[in-house]
Amino acid sequence: MTNVAVALDAKQTWVAEFASSEPDLAGPAWLRPIRKEAIARFETVGFPTQKHEDWRFTNLAPLLRVPFKPAILGRPDGVVAERLEPFLFGVLKTTRLVFVNGQFSPRLSYLRPLPEGVRVASLAEILRSDPGSVEKDLARHAKYEDDAFVALNTSFFTDGGYVEIPKGTVVEEPIHLVFISTAQEMPTVSHPRNVVRLGARSQATLIETYAGWAPEVTFTNAVTEISAGPGSVLDHYKIQRESESAFHIATMTVDQDRDSNVVCHSLAFGAALSRSYVHTKFHAEGGSVALNGLFMPFGGQQADNYTRIDHAAPACTSVELYRGILGGKSRGVFNGNIYVRKDAQKTVARQTNKNLLLSKEAFVDSTPGLEILADDVKCNHASTIGQLDENAIFYLRSRGIDEEAARHILTYAFASDVVNQVKVAPIRIKLDQLILSRLPKGAGPGEAL
Repeated sequence: MTNVAVALDAKQTWVAEFASSEPDLAGPAWLRPIRKEAIARFETVGFPTQKHEDWRFTNLAPLLRVPFKPAILGRPDGVVAERLEPFLFGVLKTTRLVFVNGQFSPRLSYLRPLPEGVRVASLAEILRSDPGSVEKDLARHAKYEDDAFVALNTSFFTDGGYVEIPKGTVVEEPIHLVFISTAQEMPTVSHPRNVVRLGARSQATLIETYAGWAPEVTFTNAVTEISAGPGSVLDHYKIQRESESAFHIATMTVDQDRDSNVVCHSLAFGAALSRSYVHTKFHAEGGSVALNGLFMPFGGQQADNYTRIDHAAPACTSVELYRGILGGKSRGVFNGNIYVRKDAQKTVARQTNKNLLLSKEAFVDSTPGLEILADDVKCNHASTIGQLDENAIFYLRSRGIDEEAARHILTYAFASDVVNQVKVAPIRIKLDQLILSRLPKGAGPGEAL
Protein backbone atom coordinates (compact mmCIF):
# COMPACT_ATOMS: atom_id res chain seq x y z
CA MET A 1 0.00 0.00 0.00
CA THR A 2 1.40 3.41 -0.97
CA ASN A 3 1.83 6.19 1.57
CA VAL A 4 -0.99 8.13 -0.09
CA ALA A 5 -3.29 5.11 0.24
CA VAL A 6 -2.27 4.69 3.89
CA ALA A 7 -3.11 8.35 4.57
CA LEU A 8 -6.50 8.02 2.84
CA ASP A 9 -7.38 4.84 4.74
CA ALA A 10 -6.36 6.42 8.07
CA LYS A 11 -8.46 9.51 7.30
CA GLN A 12 -11.56 7.41 6.71
CA THR A 13 -10.94 5.51 9.95
CA TRP A 14 -10.74 8.74 11.98
CA VAL A 15 -13.86 10.23 10.38
CA ALA A 16 -15.79 7.06 11.20
CA GLU A 17 -14.39 7.09 14.74
CA PHE A 18 -15.71 10.62 15.28
CA ALA A 19 -19.16 9.65 14.04
CA SER A 20 -19.36 6.83 16.58
CA SER A 21 -17.79 8.67 19.54
CA GLU A 22 -19.35 12.13 19.13
CA PRO A 23 -22.20 11.45 21.62
CA ASP A 24 -19.61 10.72 24.31
CA LEU A 25 -17.61 13.91 23.71
CA ALA A 26 -18.92 16.16 26.45
CA GLY A 27 -18.89 19.93 26.32
CA PRO A 28 -21.10 23.02 26.20
CA ALA A 29 -23.46 23.68 23.32
CA TRP A 30 -21.12 26.16 21.62
CA LEU A 31 -18.33 23.55 21.39
CA ARG A 32 -20.27 20.92 19.44
CA PRO A 33 -20.43 22.85 16.12
CA ILE A 34 -16.71 23.61 16.44
CA ARG A 35 -15.97 19.90 16.75
CA LYS A 36 -18.11 19.17 13.70
CA GLU A 37 -16.46 21.92 11.67
CA ALA A 38 -13.03 20.60 12.63
CA ILE A 39 -13.75 17.00 11.61
CA ALA A 40 -15.32 18.21 8.37
CA ARG A 41 -12.21 20.21 7.64
CA PHE A 42 -10.04 17.22 8.49
CA GLU A 43 -12.06 15.11 6.06
CA THR A 44 -11.36 17.72 3.38
CA VAL A 45 -7.62 18.19 3.91
CA GLY A 46 -6.72 14.68 5.11
CA PHE A 47 -3.35 13.66 6.47
CA PRO A 48 -0.33 15.34 4.85
CA THR A 49 2.08 13.32 2.75
CA GLN A 50 5.63 14.07 1.70
CA LYS A 51 4.22 15.93 -1.28
CA HIS A 52 3.23 18.70 1.16
CA GLU A 53 6.03 21.23 1.55
CA ASP A 54 5.98 21.27 5.36
CA TRP A 55 6.06 17.46 5.50
CA ARG A 56 8.53 16.63 2.73
CA PHE A 57 11.13 15.38 5.24
CA THR A 58 8.66 13.33 7.29
CA ASN A 59 7.00 10.04 6.40
CA LEU A 60 3.82 9.60 8.44
CA ALA A 61 3.08 6.07 7.19
CA PRO A 62 4.55 4.33 10.31
CA LEU A 63 2.21 6.39 12.49
CA LEU A 64 -0.86 6.02 10.30
CA ARG A 65 -0.53 2.23 10.04
CA VAL A 66 -0.92 1.73 13.82
CA PRO A 67 -4.51 0.93 14.93
CA PHE A 68 -4.63 3.35 17.86
CA LYS A 69 -7.62 3.32 20.18
CA PRO A 70 -8.91 6.73 21.30
CA ALA A 71 -8.10 8.09 24.71
CA ILE A 72 -11.77 8.20 25.61
CA LEU A 73 -11.41 4.44 26.21
CA GLY A 74 -8.25 4.86 28.28
CA ARG A 75 -8.37 4.41 32.07
CA PRO A 76 -6.41 6.91 34.17
CA ASP A 77 -6.00 4.50 37.10
CA GLY A 78 -3.15 2.41 35.72
CA VAL A 79 -0.28 4.63 36.95
CA VAL A 80 1.00 4.89 40.52
CA ALA A 81 2.64 7.97 42.00
CA GLU A 82 6.08 6.35 42.33
CA ARG A 83 6.32 5.98 38.56
CA LEU A 84 6.02 9.76 38.16
CA GLU A 85 9.15 10.56 40.15
CA PRO A 86 11.62 10.41 37.21
CA PHE A 87 9.55 13.07 35.42
CA LEU A 88 9.40 15.53 38.31
CA PHE A 89 12.04 18.01 39.50
CA GLY A 90 13.13 16.89 42.95
CA VAL A 91 12.80 19.65 45.53
CA LEU A 92 11.00 22.04 43.19
CA LYS A 93 7.61 22.96 44.64
CA THR A 94 4.91 23.05 41.98
CA THR A 95 1.19 22.92 41.59
CA ARG A 96 0.83 19.72 39.58
CA LEU A 97 -1.97 18.46 37.34
CA VAL A 98 -1.48 14.92 36.02
CA PHE A 99 -3.29 13.48 33.02
CA VAL A 100 -3.09 9.82 32.04
CA ASN A 101 -3.98 9.05 28.44
CA GLY A 102 -5.55 12.48 28.22
CA GLN A 103 -7.74 12.08 31.34
CA PHE A 104 -7.27 14.11 34.53
CA SER A 105 -6.11 12.04 37.51
CA PRO A 106 -6.99 13.80 40.80
CA ARG A 107 -5.16 11.25 42.96
CA LEU A 108 -1.87 11.85 41.11
CA SER A 109 -2.25 15.64 41.10
CA TYR A 110 -1.24 18.06 43.83
CA LEU A 111 -2.60 21.59 44.20
CA ARG A 112 -0.58 23.98 46.33
CA PRO A 113 -1.92 27.31 47.65
CA LEU A 114 -2.21 29.83 44.83
CA PRO A 115 -2.71 33.62 44.82
CA GLU A 116 -6.29 34.83 44.87
CA GLY A 117 -8.03 34.56 41.53
CA VAL A 118 -5.57 32.11 39.97
CA ARG A 119 -7.28 29.11 38.42
CA VAL A 120 -5.39 25.90 37.63
CA ALA A 121 -7.77 23.11 36.77
CA SER A 122 -8.79 20.35 34.43
CA LEU A 123 -10.18 21.83 31.21
CA ALA A 124 -13.03 19.30 31.32
CA GLU A 125 -14.04 20.61 34.74
CA ILE A 126 -13.98 24.22 33.51
CA LEU A 127 -16.12 23.27 30.52
CA ARG A 128 -18.64 21.75 32.95
CA SER A 129 -18.64 24.44 35.64
CA ASP A 130 -17.81 27.68 33.83
CA PRO A 131 -17.78 27.17 30.03
CA GLY A 132 -18.15 30.87 29.28
CA SER A 133 -14.72 31.65 30.74
CA VAL A 134 -12.94 29.59 28.10
CA GLU A 135 -15.14 30.26 25.05
CA LYS A 136 -13.12 33.20 23.73
CA ASP A 137 -9.84 31.22 23.78
CA LEU A 138 -10.58 27.55 23.12
CA ALA A 139 -10.11 26.73 19.42
CA ARG A 140 -9.70 30.43 18.62
CA HIS A 141 -5.91 30.62 18.27
CA ALA A 142 -4.75 27.19 17.03
CA LYS A 143 -6.25 27.08 13.55
CA TYR A 144 -7.57 23.73 12.36
CA GLU A 145 -8.50 24.81 8.84
CA ASP A 146 -5.25 23.63 7.23
CA ASP A 147 -3.73 21.41 9.93
CA ALA A 148 -4.98 17.83 10.11
CA PHE A 149 -3.61 17.21 13.60
CA VAL A 150 -5.02 20.39 15.14
CA ALA A 151 -8.33 19.48 13.49
CA LEU A 152 -8.23 16.00 15.05
CA ASN A 153 -7.38 17.42 18.46
CA THR A 154 -10.23 19.93 18.21
CA SER A 155 -12.61 17.15 17.24
CA PHE A 156 -11.61 14.57 19.85
CA PHE A 157 -10.08 16.30 22.89
CA THR A 158 -11.73 15.50 26.21
CA ASP A 159 -9.43 17.15 28.72
CA GLY A 160 -6.23 19.07 29.36
CA GLY A 161 -4.94 21.87 31.51
CA TYR A 162 -6.60 25.22 32.13
CA VAL A 163 -4.48 28.02 33.60
CA GLU A 164 -5.76 31.53 34.23
CA ILE A 165 -3.66 34.24 35.91
CA PRO A 166 -5.55 37.46 36.78
CA LYS A 167 -4.10 40.86 35.96
CA GLY A 168 -1.33 42.08 38.21
CA THR A 169 -0.83 38.64 39.80
CA VAL A 170 2.59 37.01 40.19
CA VAL A 171 2.64 33.23 40.68
CA GLU A 172 5.99 32.47 42.29
CA GLU A 173 5.92 28.66 42.08
CA PRO A 174 5.82 26.89 38.72
CA ILE A 175 2.67 25.21 37.45
CA HIS A 176 3.38 21.71 36.13
CA LEU A 177 1.12 19.89 33.66
CA VAL A 178 2.15 16.23 33.37
CA PHE A 179 0.82 14.09 30.52
CA ILE A 180 1.46 10.37 30.87
CA SER A 181 0.87 8.05 27.92
CA THR A 182 0.52 4.35 28.60
CA ALA A 183 -0.65 1.43 26.48
CA GLN A 184 -0.59 -1.79 28.42
CA GLU A 185 -3.05 -3.69 26.24
CA MET A 186 -3.29 -1.80 22.94
CA PRO A 187 -1.81 1.26 21.20
CA THR A 188 -3.50 4.35 22.63
CA VAL A 189 -3.99 7.88 21.32
CA SER A 190 -4.74 10.96 23.42
CA HIS A 191 -5.51 14.54 22.44
CA PRO A 192 -4.59 16.85 25.34
CA ARG A 193 -5.87 20.41 24.97
CA ASN A 194 -4.41 23.19 27.11
CA VAL A 195 -5.68 26.75 27.46
CA VAL A 196 -3.48 29.34 29.19
CA ARG A 197 -4.47 32.96 29.78
CA LEU A 198 -2.28 35.60 31.41
CA GLY A 199 -3.89 38.86 32.43
CA ALA A 200 -2.23 42.25 32.13
CA ARG A 201 1.05 42.55 34.09
CA SER A 202 0.79 38.99 35.42
CA GLN A 203 3.71 36.56 35.68
CA ALA A 204 3.93 32.77 35.72
CA THR A 205 6.13 29.77 34.97
CA LEU A 206 4.47 26.84 33.21
CA ILE A 207 5.92 23.38 32.58
CA GLU A 208 4.45 20.81 30.21
CA THR A 209 5.94 17.32 30.55
CA TYR A 210 5.00 14.52 28.15
CA ALA A 211 6.19 11.12 29.33
CA GLY A 212 5.81 7.38 28.84
CA TRP A 213 7.57 4.07 29.22
CA ALA A 214 9.20 1.68 26.75
CA PRO A 215 8.19 -0.35 24.89
CA GLU A 216 4.60 0.97 24.91
CA VAL A 217 3.28 2.34 21.62
CA THR A 218 1.28 5.52 22.11
CA PHE A 219 0.35 8.61 20.14
CA THR A 220 0.04 12.03 21.77
CA ASN A 221 -1.57 14.75 19.66
CA ALA A 222 -1.41 17.87 21.84
CA VAL A 223 -2.48 21.49 21.37
CA THR A 224 -1.69 24.39 23.71
CA GLU A 225 -3.21 27.85 23.23
CA ILE A 226 -1.60 30.72 25.15
CA SER A 227 -2.82 34.31 25.42
CA ALA A 228 -0.33 36.72 26.97
CA GLY A 229 -1.96 39.97 28.07
CA PRO A 230 -0.37 43.45 28.07
CA GLY A 231 2.86 43.54 30.06
CA SER A 232 2.59 39.88 31.10
CA VAL A 233 5.59 37.61 31.59
CA LEU A 234 5.58 33.87 30.88
CA ASP A 235 8.41 31.36 31.19
CA HIS A 236 7.26 28.16 29.44
CA TYR A 237 8.93 24.74 29.32
CA LYS A 238 7.90 21.79 27.21
CA ILE A 239 9.81 18.55 27.91
CA GLN A 240 9.05 15.53 25.75
CA ARG A 241 10.25 12.22 27.23
CA GLU A 242 7.88 9.63 25.81
CA SER A 243 8.68 6.04 24.92
CA GLU A 244 11.02 5.66 21.97
CA SER A 245 8.26 3.54 20.40
CA ALA A 246 5.77 6.40 20.73
CA PHE A 247 4.59 9.14 18.40
CA HIS A 248 4.27 12.75 19.49
CA ILE A 249 2.85 15.69 17.54
CA ALA A 250 2.23 18.99 19.33
CA THR A 251 1.15 22.48 18.33
CA MET A 252 1.53 25.55 20.53
CA THR A 253 0.22 28.99 19.67
CA VAL A 254 1.19 32.12 21.59
CA ASP A 255 -0.73 35.37 21.05
CA GLN A 256 1.07 38.34 22.58
CA ASP A 257 -0.35 41.72 23.51
CA ARG A 258 1.52 44.97 24.07
CA ASP A 259 4.83 44.76 25.99
CA SER A 260 4.36 41.07 26.84
CA ASN A 261 7.44 38.93 27.37
CA VAL A 262 7.37 35.21 26.60
CA VAL A 263 10.19 32.65 26.73
CA CYS A 264 9.51 29.14 25.40
CA HIS A 265 11.89 26.23 25.94
CA SER A 266 11.31 23.08 23.87
CA LEU A 267 13.28 19.94 24.82
CA ALA A 268 12.75 16.71 22.86
CA PHE A 269 14.32 13.41 23.93
CA GLY A 270 11.76 10.66 23.35
CA ALA A 271 9.38 9.22 20.71
CA ALA A 272 10.10 7.35 17.50
CA LEU A 273 8.70 10.38 15.69
CA SER A 274 8.16 13.72 17.36
CA ARG A 275 7.07 16.98 15.79
CA SER A 276 6.81 20.27 17.65
CA TYR A 277 5.20 23.30 16.03
CA VAL A 278 5.40 26.68 17.79
CA HIS A 279 3.55 29.68 16.32
CA THR A 280 3.86 33.04 18.05
CA LYS A 281 2.23 36.30 16.97
CA PHE A 282 2.67 39.89 18.15
CA HIS A 283 -0.65 41.70 18.14
CA ALA A 284 0.66 44.99 19.58
CA GLU A 285 3.99 46.79 19.83
CA GLY A 286 6.71 46.35 22.41
CA GLY A 287 6.52 42.58 22.87
CA SER A 288 9.39 40.13 23.02
CA VAL A 289 9.69 36.38 22.56
CA ALA A 290 12.56 33.92 22.91
CA LEU A 291 12.31 30.39 21.50
CA ASN A 292 14.96 28.00 22.80
CA GLY A 293 15.05 24.40 21.60
CA LEU A 294 17.14 21.27 22.04
CA PHE A 295 16.44 17.96 20.31
CA MET A 296 18.47 14.77 20.80
CA PRO A 297 17.29 11.88 18.61
CA PHE A 298 19.37 8.69 18.59
CA GLY A 299 19.03 5.24 17.04
CA GLY A 300 16.21 5.45 14.49
CA GLN A 301 14.37 8.39 16.08
CA GLN A 302 13.19 11.45 14.17
CA ALA A 303 12.64 14.85 15.79
CA ASP A 304 11.00 17.68 13.82
CA ASN A 305 10.88 21.31 14.92
CA TYR A 306 8.78 23.88 13.08
CA THR A 307 8.49 27.46 14.29
CA ARG A 308 6.82 30.60 13.00
CA ILE A 309 7.22 34.02 14.58
CA ASP A 310 4.72 36.52 13.17
CA HIS A 311 5.81 40.12 13.64
CA ALA A 312 2.41 41.69 12.99
CA ALA A 313 3.13 44.77 15.13
CA PRO A 314 6.04 47.25 15.25
CA ALA A 315 8.89 47.49 17.75
CA CYS A 316 8.90 43.83 18.82
CA THR A 317 11.88 41.55 19.39
CA SER A 318 12.33 37.84 18.77
CA VAL A 319 15.35 35.65 19.50
CA GLU A 320 15.44 32.01 18.45
CA LEU A 321 18.09 29.45 19.39
CA TYR A 322 17.67 25.77 18.46
CA ARG A 323 20.31 23.08 18.71
CA GLY A 324 20.20 19.48 17.59
CA ILE A 325 22.44 16.58 18.67
CA LEU A 326 21.93 13.50 16.52
CA GLY A 327 23.40 10.02 16.66
CA GLY A 328 22.90 6.62 15.07
CA LYS A 329 20.55 6.67 12.06
CA SER A 330 18.41 9.41 13.52
CA ARG A 331 16.84 12.26 11.61
CA GLY A 332 16.15 15.83 12.58
CA VAL A 333 14.30 18.73 11.01
CA PHE A 334 14.47 22.41 11.85
CA ASN A 335 12.23 24.73 9.87
CA GLY A 336 12.02 28.23 11.29
CA ASN A 337 10.15 31.10 9.70
CA ILE A 338 10.23 34.72 10.84
CA TYR A 339 7.58 36.82 9.12
CA VAL A 340 7.84 40.60 9.38
CA ARG A 341 4.74 42.34 8.10
CA LYS A 342 4.65 45.60 6.17
CA ASP A 343 3.82 47.82 9.15
CA ALA A 344 6.09 46.04 11.64
CA GLN A 345 8.84 48.66 11.58
CA LYS A 346 11.59 48.65 14.23
CA THR A 347 11.49 44.85 14.37
CA VAL A 348 14.53 43.06 15.77
CA ALA A 349 14.75 39.33 14.99
CA ARG A 350 17.58 36.82 15.33
CA GLN A 351 17.42 33.12 14.51
CA THR A 352 20.15 30.52 15.00
CA ASN A 353 20.08 26.77 14.42
CA LYS A 354 23.17 24.64 15.01
CA ASN A 355 23.33 20.87 14.66
CA LEU A 356 25.92 18.35 15.82
CA LEU A 357 26.10 14.96 14.08
CA LEU A 358 27.68 12.22 16.18
CA SER A 359 27.65 9.58 13.45
CA LYS A 360 27.96 9.46 9.68
CA GLU A 361 24.45 8.02 9.37
CA ALA A 362 22.69 10.80 11.29
CA PHE A 363 21.04 13.45 9.14
CA VAL A 364 19.37 16.82 9.70
CA ASP A 365 17.47 19.19 7.41
CA SER A 366 17.79 22.82 8.50
CA THR A 367 15.73 25.52 6.81
CA PRO A 368 15.92 28.90 8.51
CA GLY A 369 13.78 31.57 6.92
CA LEU A 370 13.11 35.30 6.93
CA GLU A 371 10.24 36.96 5.10
CA ILE A 372 10.52 40.72 5.51
CA LEU A 373 8.00 43.20 4.14
CA ALA A 374 9.10 46.17 6.28
CA ASP A 375 12.23 48.26 5.62
CA ASP A 376 13.32 49.54 9.04
CA VAL A 377 14.32 46.26 10.71
CA LYS A 378 17.30 44.38 12.12
CA CYS A 379 16.98 40.71 11.21
CA ASN A 380 19.40 37.85 10.66
CA HIS A 381 19.50 34.07 10.67
CA ALA A 382 22.18 31.39 10.65
CA SER A 383 22.37 27.61 10.36
CA THR A 384 25.25 25.15 10.76
CA ILE A 385 25.63 21.38 10.58
CA GLY A 386 28.85 19.66 11.62
CA GLN A 387 30.69 17.11 13.71
CA LEU A 388 32.86 17.41 16.80
CA ASP A 389 36.06 19.37 16.28
CA GLU A 390 38.92 16.88 16.20
CA ASN A 391 41.38 19.62 17.17
CA ALA A 392 39.36 20.33 20.30
CA ILE A 393 39.30 16.61 21.12
CA PHE A 394 43.09 16.44 20.65
CA TYR A 395 43.53 19.49 22.91
CA LEU A 396 41.52 17.87 25.74
CA ARG A 397 43.30 14.53 25.33
CA SER A 398 46.66 16.29 25.51
CA ARG A 399 45.64 17.39 29.00
CA GLY A 400 45.02 13.87 30.24
CA ILE A 401 41.34 13.49 29.39
CA ASP A 402 40.45 10.22 27.67
CA GLU A 403 38.70 10.32 24.28
CA GLU A 404 35.24 9.31 25.49
CA ALA A 405 35.27 11.96 28.22
CA ALA A 406 36.55 14.56 25.76
CA ARG A 407 33.68 13.84 23.38
CA HIS A 408 31.18 14.03 26.23
CA ILE A 409 32.57 17.38 27.38
CA LEU A 410 32.35 18.90 23.91
CA THR A 411 28.88 17.49 23.25
CA TYR A 412 27.56 18.76 26.57
CA ALA A 413 29.13 22.17 25.92
CA PHE A 414 27.26 22.28 22.61
CA ALA A 415 23.95 21.63 24.40
CA SER A 416 24.68 23.95 27.30
CA ASP A 417 24.00 27.11 25.29
CA VAL A 418 20.33 26.13 25.33
CA VAL A 419 20.23 24.62 28.83
CA ASN A 420 21.86 27.73 30.33
CA GLN A 421 18.83 29.74 29.21
CA VAL A 422 16.74 27.81 31.77
CA LYS A 423 16.12 30.05 34.79
CA VAL A 424 14.74 27.46 37.25
CA ALA A 425 17.66 25.58 38.81
CA PRO A 426 15.93 22.20 39.47
CA ILE A 427 14.73 22.10 35.85
CA ARG A 428 18.22 22.92 34.62
CA ILE A 429 19.73 20.18 36.81
CA LYS A 430 17.22 17.63 35.49
CA LEU A 431 18.03 18.60 31.90
CA ASP A 432 21.75 18.23 32.61
CA GLN A 433 21.07 14.70 33.85
CA LEU A 434 18.96 13.85 30.81
CA ILE A 435 21.58 15.10 28.38
CA LEU A 436 24.42 13.27 30.10
CA SER A 437 22.40 10.04 30.28
CA ARG A 438 21.84 10.13 26.52
CA LEU A 439 25.43 10.69 25.49
CA PRO A 440 26.82 7.65 23.65
CA LYS A 441 29.52 5.51 25.20
CA GLY A 442 32.82 5.36 23.41
CA ALA A 443 31.62 6.44 20.00
CA GLY A 444 34.26 7.64 17.63
CA PRO A 445 34.08 9.26 14.20
CA GLY A 446 31.91 7.30 11.82
CA GLU A 447 30.62 4.87 14.42
CA ALA A 448 26.90 4.20 14.63
CA LEU A 449 25.42 5.35 17.92
